[in-house]
Amino acid sequence: MNKESVGVVETKYFHIEEPIDLDSGEVIDEVTVAYETYGELNKEKSNAILICHALTGDAHAAGWHEGDKKPGWWEIVIGPGKALNTEKYFIICSNVLGGCKGTTGPSSINPKTGKEYGLDFPVITIGDMVKVQKKLIDSFNVTQLAAIIGGSMGGMQVLEWMVSYPTMMKKAIPIATAAMSSPQQIAFNAVGRQSIFSDPHWKGGNYYESGVIPRNGLSLARMIAHITYLSDESMDIKFGRGLQDKDEISYDFSLDFQVESYLKHQGETFVKRFDANSYLYITKAVDLFDLSINDSLIDGFKNVEAKVQVLSVDSDWLYPTEQSTDIVTALNANNVDVSFSEIKSNYGHDAFLLEKGQLNYLFANFLSESVVEDLMMENIATIKADADVVEAAKLMLDRHVTHIPVVTDENKLIGIVTSWDLSKSIATDSNHLTDIMTTTVKYCNAGDTIEEIARHMRKFDISCLPVVDEDMVVLGLITTDQISNLLS
Repeated sequence: MNKESVGVVETKYFHIEEPIDLDSGEVIDEVTVAYETYGELNKEKSNAILICHALTGDAHAAGWHEGDKKPGWWEIVIGPGKALNTEKYFIICSNVLGGCKGTTGPSSINPKTGKEYGLDFPVITIGDMVKVQKKLIDSFNVTQLAAIIGGSMGGMQVLEWMVSYPTMMKKAIPIATAAMSSPQQIAFNAVGRQSIFSDPHWKGGNYYESGVIPRNGLSLARMIAHITYLSDESMDIKFGRGLQDKDEISYDFSLDFQVESYLKHQGETFVKRFDANSYLYITKAVDLFDLSINDSLIDGFKNVEAKVQVLSVDSDWLYPTEQSTDIVTALNANNVDVSFSEIKSNYGHDAFLLEKGQLNYLFANFLSESVVEDLMMENIATIKADADVVEAAKLMLDRHVTHIPVVTDENKLIGIVTSWDLSKSIATDSNHLTDIMTTTVKYCNAGDTIEEIARHMRKFDISCLPVVDEDMVVLGLITTDQISNLLS
């Protein structure tokens, strides 16, 4: 454990007592959500970031559980001094609905029968997972998340949040994901599920009482899936055609190659920590995922309001870059503030869990927020309402400005005069400032983010805003030129 870790953490549990209406039309009466938090929620409840885990992940994203040999699955980006800085942000990560790591799923006890749900558990969707996460976030009285971030199936949850609850987050980072599952992705999941179905110990999902799990079927499903998480290059670098614990080919069906042994180990390790039925339900939820409306992803993203950073991995063939650029194109068509970066890595799909340097760099840059106070011009020219047009014109020429706030003796904002207004005075033969100045002034506060102000200025087609405090005292000015220079 080091100083950049959040240290020892514990999983907590949130109980939802009201029924959850699922997309299928079914209802779950009681749901328990396993979650972990890192950092402190500020007074304004404005610094919360939700982390969404991938297919077989869990709530333990960072820190250490007592006795563990490894930290949480995203320790590389969560903690003091990292991009998801727990001295600044309040990080939340929960196990998804249908999981087997503390959140209600098929291995949970059905309150109606007193036994494990098994296949009595209803089919769920990514949307259902997000509904449950929303209940958890509401329990913290957080009305808007600073960001939502996730990769793979976690990225699908991010996209679902953007569509289902568009005002609930300022920023969103979907990574190595897609807005709908492709036929190839569905095919791999289908083969994995068939391997579980074909295991004689699966027993139609009712294997809990016997104590014998469908080990072989689940192990095979994991081996198949794990191949898709790697790239050909990473497998060549890691294994090549190296032999496993032998000097020559055995010419039988034992494990000759290192890559065979590696996949077998991945399968055997996986069955110790994951439930076979959960694997069925979660992969099915991924297959059902499709955010398009009437076959249009543009229509599907029409209500998105968050600022979005889409990330892909150049060597990812499970969720290739093309699927990320489809998301970017659809968001651009809806005038969403979206950026795109491709992570360079030979790790394949798993790069979103491994590329520490690139992830920290990209996250930190995207999450950093400049505020108006950092950029505004201070010691600006102001003028009183009883001044005449000539005084205003001379002041503009002397100070090389095109906007002058009109203030009271206490320097409180009551209007603004622009070079356009001075032109209007000539046309109307007006000499008094009160005849031409604008009194319905748009303004901002020093603590507003540059992104918020940029959107505001675009919306109202204005190039300059007075900056005021809570008493309407003028503190400075901010212009579109300043914002453009910063963003460029």
